[in-house]
Amino acid sequence: MTDKEHILEQLTGKGGACEIEQIEVNGARIRTWKNAPASMAAIIESSRRRGEREFIVFHDERLSFEEHYRRVAALAHTLVEEFGVERGDRVVIAMRNFPEWIVAFWAITSAGAVAVPLNAWWTSQELAYGVTDSGARVAIVDEKRYQRLQEAEEPLPIEHYVGVRFESAYPDGVLAIDRVFEDVEDAIALPGVDIQPDDHATLFYTSGTTGRPKGTLGTHRNFCSVAGAIGFNGAQILLRMGGRLEDLPLLEQIPQAALLIVPLFHVAGCHGIMLPMLLAGGKLVLLDKWDPVAALDAIETEKITMLTGVPALIGQLMQQPGLEQRDLSSILQLGYGGAPAPPELLRSIKARAPSAMVTNGWGITETSSAISFITGQDYLDRPSSVGLPLAVCEVKAVDTEGREVGPNELGEFWVRGPNVAMGYWNNPEATAGSFTDGWFHTGDVGRIDEDGFIYILDRLKDMIIRGGENVYCAEVEAALVEHPGVSAACVFGMPSESLGEEVAAVVVLCGDDTPGEEELRDFVRGRIANFKVPAKLWLRREPLPLGATGKVQKKELKAHYLGGSAN
Repeated sequence: MTDKEHILEQLTGKGGACEIEQIEVNGARIRTWKNAPASMAAIIESSRRRGEREFIVFHDERLSFEEHYRRVAALAHTLVEEFGVERGDRVVIAMRNFPEWIVAFWAITSAGAVAVPLNAWWTSQELAYGVTDSGARVAIVDEKRYQRLQEAEEPLPIEHYVGVRFESAYPDGVLAIDRVFEDVEDAIALPGVDIQPDDHATLFYTSGTTGRPKGTLGTHRNFCSVAGAIGFNGAQILLRMGGRLEDLPLLEQIPQAALLIVPLFHVAGCHGIMLPMLLAGGKLVLLDKWDPVAALDAIETEKITMLTGVPALIGQLMQQPGLEQRDLSSILQLGYGGAPAPPELLRSIKARAPSAMVTNGWGITETSSAISFITGQDYLDRPSSVGLPLAVCEVKAVDTEGREVGPNELGEFWVRGPNVAMGYWNNPEATAGSFTDGWFHTGDVGRIDEDGFIYILDRLKDMIIRGGENVYCAEVEAALVEHPGVSAACVFGMPSESLGEEVAAVVVLCGDDTPGEEELRDFVRGRIANFKVPAKLWLRREPLPLGATGKVQKKELKAHYLGGSAN
């Protein structure tokens, strides 16, 4: 038995700190954490023991765990007693990363209702679609999102609004959230709602790369499985570094602080950053918006220990002028996920923040964030991998007929586990096409090696088919950014009469010694097959356009450079 296998057995076997059991959910047998919290209300109840320890920091505002709990309970009672919200009712959250977003999320789910976080970047009609599709009767909104909803062309089902941080007077029919938080009794508790593990809890909308966004329906079990995974990962890292399980309570005494640089309305921010800080009794620092300089300032002043984002944002941070004069010594963990990470990023982090433990991972909305995780020596040995599946997750690569392929053979990844969502809200056709016997078809393509490590090449829909040969955009992008004169790249297909598609790339140059097109082609020819080398290159100095989560807006770039042929 290897060291990793021994640790896995020690943690997840019978009586282990992270014991796993098999259960049946919706007719499928899955593995799950035996001691995971039964509901999100149980998680928020447990957080109250942190007392006056700081939880949320936003500018000069500081909210303790106790005050956070009291506000959650007060808002939950308002939803139930004043607005008549019942188990399973949907309640919209539409606002920026304000402290009230977090309070609203826990209040809704602790009341047995379904939290519906909407993308704060959406237009009036997009927000109206999310409200109408979810059938929400209550919305908790900031001023800008409220104004956009009032501009909707069609009538909305919203009966009650709770307003957050309005600069102007609150309109009639909008309850100021500050009024909810006035004169809250010290002994206040959550409403006594009977919540079961498989009750509906969250409705996160996917990015909608084609057509309208789909609402991903999650349960309390889905969300609470993330809590189990966080505990397992922490214990596993401790043991692999030579520690003892008896040391885990001591680790809770070490101050932790995370900087939130991605939106809470995506699972990366909500499940992947906010939740770990709540569980660990850590401090969560919010920014107005993504700004590398402001992020570096916060790292220094708030002594940030954990920083997580998509590779593009972490890469921007590592390339900031004057970074060598900044104090990054407080960072203990620097992680990324949500998009393929070029191996060069790991080397860049190790050069600029050598004390940080670098982690990479893979997770999506439909799997409640995390699927796999890699760090330490494993990551140094396999910088192109996103790690091993979580102990409760089954992952397989399948061919176009849904048959599992062998080690190192390319296929689409399917995932099964307690973190896999129930399906898509009000969309049985999409659900049937993406969920099979508890397995979710991720749309990510790659391979699983003989040791079980996962390697993602690209999204299935982003694959370029050039003359019958498959070209994975992420592989070409990784080869391009290996050049010292390139800071970022975006690769996509370009129509070709003879080949069907050709490889095209937009490349962001950096430094003084800038390469030309032929130099770049020659450079990547030594790293990828000749048919993958971009036939067309656009060189620029401007950063690539990023979306709300920091991912490159490939569709926007294609439309700009290819015009009418971008579809």
